[in-house]
Amino acid sequence: MTKATEIFQKVPAFDYSEAAADTDPAAFETVVRTRRSTRVYTDEPVPEEVMRRCLELTLLAPNSSNLQPWEFHWVRDAEKKAELARLCLGQPAATTAQELVVCVARLDTWDRNRKLMLTAMERSDRETPESALKYYRTLVPLAYGQGPWGIFGPVKKLLFWFMALRKPMPRGPAGKADLRVWAHKSTALGCQNLMLSLRAFGYDSCPMEGMDPLRVRKLLELPRAAEVCMVISAGKRAKNGIYGEQIRFDPALFLFEV
Repeated sequence: MTKATEIFQKVPAFDYSEAAADTDPAAFETVVRTRRSTRVYTDEPVPEEVMRRCLELTLLAPNSSNLQPWEFHWVRDAEKKAELARLCLGQPAATTAQELVVCVARLDTWDRNRKLMLTAMERSDRETPESALKYYRTLVPLAYGQGPWGIFGPVKKLLFWFMALRKPMPRGPAGKADLRVWAHKSTALGCQNLMLSLRAFGYDSCPMEGMDPLRVRKLLELPRAAEVCMVISAGKRAKNGIYGEQIRFDPALFLFEV
């Protein structure tokens, strides 16, 4: 009988293949190396089509189990945009920006998106391996469900600890704290896609953690299970937009071969 965990241990028999496209490493390196946190922007607008394409590319970021626990709120209303800049402590990266995007980690949409995954697989013209269906039907609810008032969290933490005595075992998310880390990790990957996409189109960005997340959430009328990960500003870099040379420490402090 097929187990939900088989999706980790066996290659599923998907009737699908996708050849890797040819890429331009030099062009990508240019995008990465020229992406800088821009603090001051010019008055040149970012074309709407560019913003829309960059936001679409944002959603192509890798994420946990394709549960996409994120939202990206492009703030276009003039009054809300001005208030958002104020809630970003009035820093020039916000007040001079042509566009502002609030990047939100959702702790509560995993079950909705799990069902969307099941619907997509069940409606596909291609046969979906039973292990994949069982993963979303059985394992995902067990892994991410926390129960009423989070009562399953401590139980799951203890259960995972005992099971891990015998074999490798994921240790979470067991509780709201774990779920927050999980959602913010995927959202941050989307944020990177957005910033690199803007740079590829010739525009710049700045990820801002210096803001009042509770007031930002209230401004956008978001539920409590929606947490602001960061606010990303966008625009055309002003001459004084970069405050200094990029500083990176000795790679030996961070890169290891084991």
